[in-house]
Amino acid sequence: MKIQALRISGANWIVLLLAAVLFINWVDRGAMSTAAPLMQHDLRMSNAQLGQLFSAFFWVYAVIQIPVGWLAERYGAHRILAAGLAIWATATMLMGLTSNFAMLLMIRMLLGLGESAAFPGVSKVLAATFPIERLGRANGICAFAYSIGPAFGIWAGGLLIDNVGWRSCFVVFGIGSLLWLLPWSRVTLPALATAPIDKNTPSWGMVLRQRGMWGTGLGLFSNNYMYYFLLSWLPDYLVKDRGFSMHQMEHIGTAGYAINALSALFIGWAIDRYIARRGSANFAYKLLMFAAHAGSIVCMLLMAVGSRPVAIAAMFAVLVLIGASSAGVYTMSQILAGPRAAGRWVGIQNSVGNMSGAIAPWITGVIVDRTGHFTLAFVCAAVVGALGIVGWIGMVPKLAPINWRLSMQRLQVQPQSNSGSDAQ
Repeated sequence: MKIQALRISGANWIVLLLAAVLFINWVDRGAMSTAAPLMQHDLRMSNAQLGQLFSAFFWVYAVIQIPVGWLAERYGAHRILAAGLAIWATATMLMGLTSNFAMLLMIRMLLGLGESAAFPGVSKVLAATFPIERLGRANGICAFAYSIGPAFGIWAGGLLIDNVGWRSCFVVFGIGSLLWLLPWSRVTLPALATAPIDKNTPSWGMVLRQRGMWGTGLGLFSNNYMYYFLLSWLPDYLVKDRGFSMHQMEHIGTAGYAINALSALFIGWAIDRYIARRGSANFAYKLLMFAAHAGSIVCMLLMAVGSRPVAIAAMFAVLVLIGASSAGVYTMSQILAGPRAAGRWVGIQNSVGNMSGAIAPWITGVIVDRTGHFTLAFVCAAVVGALGIVGWIGMVPKLAPINWRLSMQRLQVQPQSNSGSDAQ
């Protein structure tokens, strides 16, 4: 009994540290949004330059996911996570020392480089640590952490900026981030989480041939489009289209994101309970993703054309649904890829999925500039939301670990068969 208790305690400690690193990830990436008005004034930046800074992070962050996923499997996810955090914490501190736009642009790109290690590394460790019936809860805890991160970042960032200024705020956040490395250096991880690439590791080609991998990428793109759209433009929508004051907007937005985080935590726990009672993981996760995306489509349309009370109710509902789906977006990939391929699989998935971070805010801004309101922007988000159903349901196969060894054997036999037919 003591050995079992220690093992469970170790797994819980691992998931808490992984949740903490994702929490830090989102606090640090959002710090500039809080400080943006003061930074723009002090460094004399235009709105166009500010937009370039926000986009620069996502272009680097999305593209670098793929090589980082490979590095996590080549050198061990634990090392890549630690290196990534050290890079993005350093970039966060350097933000407080910037004196011009060019320097700030380079630092934002460095931040994107460091933060790209988070999700591929976390997914590989989770896939190596937890069985399928416990992955939902583990991912739900992680989703709760990164969902609540922006709200904490706004609150803590605002408090620090008011008391010590925006430059010192970045330095404090960066130093605080580095503290995570202390407990991480002492944690004991499962062998598969730290094992380097060997003959049993699937190749890039084997991963890229999986239709399910592209399905999870399309699903995440759809999911992230709706989330980044709201994250970027919800305050403007509430104030300009729905007539709320800034004070009212702050309370509504904070409550919405808190519900979003709690939804991820609860749904992850509920799915694990269902699977533990001999329920089907395939049925549970695909039903979740279908319901989340179908419901989000309806909510987006209601926010576009509904009355003010209906629109606010729809806003809370869509944040609940997006939060619920976040318990499954990486769990499905971890189940399919398994511990040997989860790093590069999620790296590709996250690369595709986070392109929406650069696209959604920009497209929305263009639509609002040309039409003067958000109606068409919500319709666009609803259309992209429908693509998620295609990805999660239409392209992802039955949820079960892929037999990579069998796939390797088939690839080895195939060239021999071809050469034999050529000889004949």
